[in-house]
Amino acid sequence: MGAKRIDISLTREEGRVVLTPTGDWVADNLAKMDKHLRGLEAQVGVDPAVFDIRALGRIDLAGAFVLGRTVRSCARPHMKFEFIGDHHAAKKLMAEADANSEVCPLPPPPRHLLHYLLSRCGFAVVRALNEGVQTAAFFGQLLLTFARAIANPRRIRWNAIINVAEEAGLNALPIITVLAFFIGAVVAFLGANLLSRFGASLFTVDLVALAVLREFGVMMTALILAGRSNSAFTAHIGAMRMRQEIDAMQVLGMDTFEVLVLPRVVACVIMAPLLAFVATIAGLVGGGLISWAVLDISPSLFIARMQENVPLIHLWVGLMKAPVFALAISLIGCRQGLLVESNVQSLGERTTASVVQALFTVIFIDAVFAMVFLELNW
Repeated sequence: MGAKRIDISLTREEGRVVLTPTGDWVADNLAKMDKHLRGLEAQVGVDPAVFDIRALGRIDLAGAFVLGRTVRSCARPHMKFEFIGDHHAAKKLMAEADANSEVCPLPPPPRHLLHYLLSRCGFAVVRALNEGVQTAAFFGQLLLTFARAIANPRRIRWNAIINVAEEAGLNALPIITVLAFFIGAVVAFLGANLLSRFGASLFTVDLVALAVLREFGVMMTALILAGRSNSAFTAHIGAMRMRQEIDAMQVLGMDTFEVLVLPRVVACVIMAPLLAFVATIAGLVGGGLISWAVLDISPSLFIARMQENVPLIHLWVGLMKAPVFALAISLIGCRQGLLVESNVQSLGERTTASVVQALFTVIFIDAVFAMVFLELNW
């Protein structure tokens, strides 16, 4: 049976306003009454009001809310409703809707600009510290999972590791190679432009080799992994969380760390040094070609100069960073994916947070490595 047509009338008697709702005040009928009810709110004002509910049909919480809203205002946000007649549900539902709703949002208390800025900074620092502690705990849980997998190698999911290595590693090889090539070319251009003024163009080879071997090769790899693979990890795991696939895994007794996190971390840690090595070679090629084209430094002279003045330790210094960067990037991506809630907005927020945290962590770790290598005189 369809809902009865609703209506409401307003009369004034004995110094008060009498509102008489009729029909079924349920959610399906309310849209067409909104404009009329808004007009009644202005007519009621702050006068005493009473509801005549003798002709009222069915009512739900939505209908109770809009009826109560008609006589409520910022001047009297909560009030005790008065009724004429009786109804099996109207009084209780209108009281419940009134107790759990706000007519006018409370304005925020005025704050001084300096106080506001300091409080925002303080909250940001606390959130950053909490994120660091929770990420460390996540890393500890990963170590326990890895130890169990090493103790029982049959639990290692080699197919998943190979699949992730292909998607996050091999598929990223073209873009990493191209970007590293152009980074090497840019460094060579800058070196040629600056050093040629002092008659030291040959030192462009040293500049390109040191910059690419120690920093740019591995940093380009880490930044691409943070922007590409990290976000993919978060989005993939987050989508599984939204579709309740992870809950289903847990019901079946599967370890989500062993199934989802460990293969991604292992694949990234294995592939990162290989990608960094290819990026380093591409950067040197780019720098060598620009040196040849601009400074007339032949490839054989470029290689000979590099072998003579740039020790091989610089290559190892760069490659040593790669697995650490990959570990941090994959950890953050997987952790943020597992924190996704069951809505699209949460997925977008966690993916953004994942990329930002990964980029910040990579730069921070690189700064720590730089200080350590400076003390070791490497």
